[in-house]
Amino acid sequence: FFGYTYCPDVCPGTMQALRAATDQLGPKGKDLRIVFVSVDPGRDTPETIRTWLDAQDLPEGTLGLTGTPQQVAAAARAYRVVYQLQGEGTGYQVNHSTAAYLMSPRGRFERVLAYGLTPDQMADQIRKAMRGD
Repeated sequence: FFGYTYCPDVCPGTMQALRAATDQLGPKGKDLRIVFVSVDPGRDTPETIRTWLDAQDLPEGTLGLTGTPQQVAAAARAYRVVYQLQGEGTGYQVNHSTAAYLMSPRGRFERVLAYGLTPDQMADQIRKAMRGD
C-alpha cells in the first residue's frame, strides 16, 4: 500500500482494514506481509514510519519503506500509483492513489484491493489469491 503517515483518513483506515483482514485469515494470516511505501519522503523518515506503523498495531513483520524522492517516484511509477503534494508549508497533504496491491510471494501482481473494501471482503480476496482463484 502506498500512502503517508500524516494522512488523516485513507491510510490509517486502510492499514486497520488490512490488519483486521489478516486476523480473519487465521493461521494463513502469517503468510501475508503488509508493506507500506511512503509517498512523502520529505516528512516520512524511517523512524517516523516505524513509529506510525507501531501505533497502528499491525501484524509482526509489517514493513515500512521510504527512499529518496526519485526512488519513491520510481516505485510509484512501477505500480502506476499517482500522488501529488497539495498545500504549502509543513501542513501539506498528499493526494494519492488509494488501492492496495496484492502480490504473490514471488513478487507477481495478483490483484488490486480497492479502497473501501471491508476487512471481510479483503480477507476473501486474499484467500482467493492464496488458493490461486
